[in-house]
Amino acid sequence: QLVGDVDFKEVEPKASYITPVPGGVGPMTIAMLLSNTLNLYKKQNK
Repeated sequence: QLVGDVDFKEVEPKASYITPVPGGVGPMTIAMLLSNTLNLYKKQNK
Protein backbone atom coordinates (compact mmCIF):
# COMPACT_ATOMS: atom_id res chain seq x y z
CA GLN A 1 0.00 0.00 0.00
CA LEU A 2 1.37 3.39 -1.02
CA VAL A 3 0.40 6.38 1.11
CA GLY A 4 1.79 9.89 0.77
CA ASP A 5 3.62 11.73 -1.98
CA VAL A 6 6.35 9.19 -2.80
CA ASP A 7 7.19 5.54 -2.37
CA PHE A 8 9.26 5.94 0.81
CA LYS A 9 11.13 2.63 0.56
CA GLU A 10 12.14 3.29 -3.05
CA VAL A 11 13.52 6.80 -2.58
CA GLU A 12 14.98 6.38 0.92
CA PRO A 13 18.48 5.38 -0.32
CA LYS A 14 18.51 8.26 -2.85
CA ALA A 15 17.01 11.12 -0.83
CA SER A 16 19.07 12.87 1.82
CA TYR A 17 16.07 14.33 3.70
CA ILE A 18 12.74 12.53 3.77
CA THR A 19 10.06 12.04 6.40
CA PRO A 20 7.75 9.04 6.46
CA VAL A 21 3.95 9.23 6.40
CA PRO A 22 2.12 9.37 8.77
CA GLY A 23 3.85 12.00 10.83
CA GLY A 24 6.16 13.77 8.47
CA VAL A 25 6.54 17.50 8.91
CA GLY A 26 2.84 18.30 9.30
CA PRO A 27 2.96 18.96 13.06
CA MET A 28 5.95 21.31 12.64
CA THR A 29 4.22 23.16 9.80
CA ILE A 30 1.11 23.69 11.93
CA ALA A 31 3.20 24.89 14.89
CA MET A 32 5.07 27.42 12.74
CA LEU A 33 1.84 28.72 11.16
CA LEU A 34 0.36 29.24 14.62
CA SER A 35 3.55 30.96 15.82
CA ASN A 36 3.58 33.30 12.81
CA THR A 37 -0.11 34.12 13.27
CA LEU A 38 0.42 34.95 16.94
CA ASN A 39 3.45 37.14 16.15
CA LEU A 40 1.48 39.04 13.51
CA TYR A 41 -1.42 39.56 15.91
CA LYS A 42 0.98 40.97 18.54
CA LYS A 43 2.56 43.36 16.01
CA GLN A 44 -0.81 44.64 14.81
CA ASN A 45 -2.16 45.20 18.33
CA LYS A 46 0.68 47.12 19.99
